Amino acid sequence: MSISEPPEETVADVVIVDYGLGNLRSATRGLERAGADVTISDDPDDFADADGIVLPGVGAFSEGMENAGPFREPLREAAERGQPVFGICLGMQMLLTTSEEADREGEGDVVGLDFIPGENVRFAEGEKVPHMGWNEIDVERDHPLVEGVDGEYAYFVHSYYASPDDEDAVVATTDYGVEFPSVIASEAGNVFGTQFHPEKSGETGLKILRNFVSICAERD
Repeated sequence: MSISEPPEETVADVVIVDYGLGNLRSATRGLERAGADVTISDDPDDFADADGIVLPGVGAFSEGMENAGPFREPLREAAERGQPVFGICLGMQMLLTTSEEADREGEGDVVGLDFIPGENVRFAEGEKVPHMGWNEIDVERDHPLVEGVDGEYAYFVHSYYASPDDEDAVVATTDYGVEFPSVIASEAGNVFGTQFHPEKSGETGLKILRNFVSICAERD
């Protein structure tokens, strides 16, 4: 089977969190091609029965956390149960503790989900922002999410990047004037995120999504 062809049957049930921000349609199509049965939901009660949870996101950190407020505790409970929780772009940044973006926009201290302790920081002056377009993924350590994608290219759109407190949280990096984490994961390994958009990253993104679906399927 070509990697571009959808699988003959779904292998995992995945919930995409609908909190008002995120490219839900593209994420759904990508996950379905990767072998997931996808439910888009704004009901945290749907989380418990899912094999995995996706937190997408496009926009500002403060707005994302405001909208995601009702999901904070259910997501924490899912992570503690060992369910895979996958943050994409803003969704990845929300996995951390804080972001310079909120302070920069005069919105005060905004607390993220704090699944991966750290801060999101803005690219230095002189770097064109947003960082937009295709860039290389350099895998730094083993994690099932990045199997088979070292040296591949993915699609980015962002002005801030993750700076985890623990270097071991960094799974892969990308160079844009500075080497920044493009894939991160929690100490337990079941909470992780990509700064790039796998649903917009062609064959590389499909590999990532299939890896995610395989992680979800292994919980059965």
